[in-house]
Amino acid sequence: MEYRRLGASGLTVPALSFGAGTFGGKGELFSAWGDTDAKGARRLIDICLDAGVTMFDTADVYSTGESERVLGEAIKGRRDKVLISTKATFRFNDEPNAVGSSRFHLLSTIDASLKRLGTDHIDLFQLHGFDAMTPVEEVLSTLDTLVRDGKIRYVGVSNFSGWHIMKSLAAADRYGYPRYVANQTYYSLIGRDYEWELMPLGLDQGIGAVVWSPLGWGRLTGKIRRGQPLPKQSRLHDTAQYGPQVDDEYLYRVVDALDEVAKETGKSIPQIALNWLLQRPTVSTVIVGARNEEQLQQNLGAVGWSLTKEQIDKLDAASDVTPVYPYWHQRGFQERNPKPV
Repeated sequence: MEYRRLGASGLTVPALSFGAGTFGGKGELFSAWGDTDAKGARRLIDICLDAGVTMFDTADVYSTGESERVLGEAIKGRRDKVLISTKATFRFNDEPNAVGSSRFHLLSTIDASLKRLGTDHIDLFQLHGFDAMTPVEEVLSTLDTLVRDGKIRYVGVSNFSGWHIMKSLAAADRYGYPRYVANQTYYSLIGRDYEWELMPLGLDQGIGAVVWSPLGWGRLTGKIRRGQPLPKQSRLHDTAQYGPQVDDEYLYRVVDALDEVAKETGKSIPQIALNWLLQRPTVSTVIVGARNEEQLQQNLGAVGWSLTKEQIDKLDAASDVTPVYPYWHQRGFQERNPKPV
């Protein structure tokens, strides 16, 4: 396993992390992802640790806390061998303050997550979404308290716009609060919006990408093909409305390019899609999920080798789209506004 620094922090993380969204299986969305129990989770974590995958990502809303609880059960006796990443801010229950990034909610939700996880600290805590109703100074001062109390060690964000991050970083620098070092972001060969603003921001401000849904919400498995019906076991039957939308012809164009590279490398389509991400600027770790051992072993095969420049260029060309303004305009000013490398 390759290890990288998480943004500009001193924390070292594996190039691949394991996403525990498949643990628990409660609710319409998460039951479609998977329903791994503690026994199954222990087996998957055994395989991860043997391969050097030491970071495990979850969130309080995954199966309404059940994902955290199952993960906590599965790592008992080996907490010192793993890094735990979790998130909060989305609505957890019907209580008025059970949502957002207020001091009230963050303090209570962190304590609840620690209890479910069976630990006294969280290695990386990320705000799951931006809360425009709470001043960033209140959010950051609360995170500062939690860091000083030893309950969390590093802080990051997820699903933020560029200006959300910069406003927060400006306040952090002004008052000496912890800076965000991670951006858990959607990024894949069929979802490259991250490159337009958030990637240059990450390079400039030392924020590492923690990539979620690297296979485009299950579309880059190699099972979705032009002229063929959606596979019966695809989770897209139940969850497509929750995730990013992708034009069919665009998807097929990218899959065609993946097919060509697969023939050249002898690797699977998911392995190629993951390896492409691992060579992108700012990417600290890519979160992979698995409902079973076979899927996990398949994903682990994405490391230990590299695509050639020609293969990357082929995938880049197939997945390129015209960005929205002002990013398409900035492409014409590469002399002073170069793309990230």
